[in-house]
Amino acid sequence: MPEAVRTGAVIIAGLVTAAALTGCSSDGRKSDPDSSSDAAKSSRAPGDSGSDAAALEGGWAGKTDGKTVVLSVASGKAVLVTEQRACTGTVKDTGKVMLALKCADGDTDRTMGSIESNDGRTVVVSWEGGTKDTLAKTEPGAIPSGMPDLPAP
Repeated sequence: MPEAVRTGAVIIAGLVTAAALTGCSSDGRKSDPDSSSDAAKSSRAPGDSGSDAAALEGGWAGKTDGKTVVLSVASGKAVLVTEQRACTGTVKDTGKVMLALKCADGDTDRTMGSIESNDGRTVVVSWEGGTKDTLAKTEPGAIPSGMPDLPAP
């Protein structure tokens, strides 16, 4: 398969998965104001939105080394899509919020990442592979701008 077509397929698969995670995560039940995630959100100090895994929920996008990176988090599940690959996994909060991912192609550059900062508008993820991504919060349901064009069939 030509590289451009493979890259387009990875991006489409990742975006569909990310949209499914963030757009369809509701189970139709009313939220309980006493639920632990709501309680955790309300107990955080102002300006400390990055102190727990719940603050990472939603869509994030940016560019690292000129290449698009999209992260989607919903209900403790995470999908990361770059121009080359798609990775899925979980968000772990063990005193520090971490992303534990597995990439479809076996790559390990972005499989274990720690959240360095999250102010609710921008998140910085440092990956054990040496990469650091700075991503901006995206609007719910919006496809991030700056995505590469898909090749013509």
